[in-house]
Amino acid sequence: MVMAKIRILPDRVANQIAAGEVVERPAAVVKELIENSIDAGATKIEIEFRNGGKSYLRVEDDGEGMNPDQALLCLERHATSKIRMAKDLDQIQTFGFRGEALPSISSVSRFTLRTRIKSNPEGSEILINGGRMIHVKECGMPVGTRIEVAHLFNSVPVRRKFLKTEVTESSHIIHLSKLYALSHPEITFSLIEGGRTLFHSPRSSELLDRVKETFGKGLADSLAYLEASDEGIKLSGLLGKPGFSRPSRKEMIFFVNRRPIESKTIAYALLEAYHTFAPKGRFPPAVLFLDLDPSLVDVNIHPAKREIRFREEIKVRTFLIESILQKIKSFSDQITPPEKEIKMEKDLISGELVPKIDPQAFARYKISDSGNNFKTILNPTELNLTERTREEVIENELRKDKKGEDLSETLENSFSSRDVVGLKSDLNATWRLIDHSYGNMAIFNTSEGIVLFHCNAALERIRFEQLEDCFTNNEKKEGQSLLLPESIELDGVDTNFLKNSMIQLENFGFEIEEFGRNFFRIEACPTWLDPEEAKLFILDFIDLSRESGADRKIEVHIKEALIKQLSKKREIKKGYSETEIVQLANELLRSRNPYTCPQGRPIYFELPIRDFENRFRRKL
Repeated sequence: MVMAKIRILPDRVANQIAAGEVVERPAAVVKELIENSIDAGATKIEIEFRNGGKSYLRVEDDGEGMNPDQALLCLERHATSKIRMAKDLDQIQTFGFRGEALPSISSVSRFTLRTRIKSNPEGSEILINGGRMIHVKECGMPVGTRIEVAHLFNSVPVRRKFLKTEVTESSHIIHLSKLYALSHPEITFSLIEGGRTLFHSPRSSELLDRVKETFGKGLADSLAYLEASDEGIKLSGLLGKPGFSRPSRKEMIFFVNRRPIESKTIAYALLEAYHTFAPKGRFPPAVLFLDLDPSLVDVNIHPAKREIRFREEIKVRTFLIESILQKIKSFSDQITPPEKEIKMEKDLISGELVPKIDPQAFARYKISDSGNNFKTILNPTELNLTERTREEVIENELRKDKKGEDLSETLENSFSSRDVVGLKSDLNATWRLIDHSYGNMAIFNTSEGIVLFHCNAALERIRFEQLEDCFTNNEKKEGQSLLLPESIELDGVDTNFLKNSMIQLENFGFEIEEFGRNFFRIEACPTWLDPEEAKLFILDFIDLSRESGADRKIEVHIKEALIKQLSKKREIKKGYSETEIVQLANELLRSRNPYTCPQGRPIYFELPIRDFENRFRRKL
């Protein structure tokens, strides 16, 4: 075979090759055109497509626009207004900068560009079909730019065969448009498919409002605001509340300097932070914005600018994990009883102030009020105490005690400190136990509906947090001595990892002695760890430390070991008494995360009254 001679490719062929990298599907065309509109300072962007973007695409904006010379120049390869020198690549603050998008798109479609700047009375129109210039002429046009792309990949039929169905291609365009609408709430976005408006999102200062308009109220209700900063890095956005998770990563949305990206670093940090707050195989919803110096981010590693690289990856990952964890823990406030007015009366037998009994409670619980005890309290007239006099006595007792001090604060404290959960007979409890006859499940009645509660899952969470609290103290923990010490032989690198972590491991209850070059012996392990697994725990910890570059904290590894231990002992307890269930629920609701067990599965969920009303199709 004779070797062909080297020659320079024609511009049309080079543009079509570039289109294979930049324009892989109709959504990629929309992405490039939206980015150009944002860089042009648009305050309104309208996107229209038909047949999944294969037959027609239009992106129109009210940005600065271009004069005729600039309009022609933008269709040349590597023509850009964003950078001048190579060093500008280290400080990229715009979306498009390579100058390949428009010539690549025009080489594989019927491409129409209309644009006008404010100082020109008329606009310019350029029509290109498959890379061939058809005409350049003046046209009527408002200030801004309008680009139409028709018959995409008609000149490259092989590429067109690899496109997916219209539904799939449409879903990519819709999702991409929503991402840019989220990252730029100051811009009005409209998305139209075949003449039908899919969403219209006006300018908004609230990110949560933009999420409701683009992704729906269901997702917005499961998110809460997040904001953190440290050493030039700022994190903001919305984070999923504990107990809410999704079956896929689709709603894990990340932006770096307002650019939608896919980042393994951010995804890893999010999943690591939610390790004990989301079930295995499910993913937390999040809309996260990371802002940092552009020189610390390389956005030029992917032809479509989908992926980025951080120059200080470990620093960014650590900051993200700590910030997200701190926010997750702030969700887990104590569940308090609903605020309601508590009417008081004076017990005529003991003379103490007690909550006033609702007469309807007697009929509800089929209790007769003819007994002496109830008769004495409910009939004060027999003691020459009229209703008005009794109210005055109660009011005076509420205001002052025998020493003349104000009792209102004391009464408020006494009722705010009461348990949230109680037995069926406890009318003042927010949760009242109804039944517990279904294995480890208990059923509670609340003012809002019915709560279904898993006792073992609650016990796992309580034990897990008790051990976490134990680790937060700097005091050395007691360990259990091994009957037969375990010997470990390591190489030089692993020996350094172990030596550097020796003091911390000892604080957690391990006793490890060095008795030769690269030889160690485990004498004791923590009480929560099975002695048989002590050696495996240390070896796993060393392996994980090596993989993460010694950046892995011991606390993280210990938490994972705790989860493993608790998950292996699922049958912690069989059979709970009513008192134990009430005590367990009260203790759970005082924990930091009462929503999920250490494996991330839900501990309880509530069926609201409205669900029952919807099923009955009438009010209860």
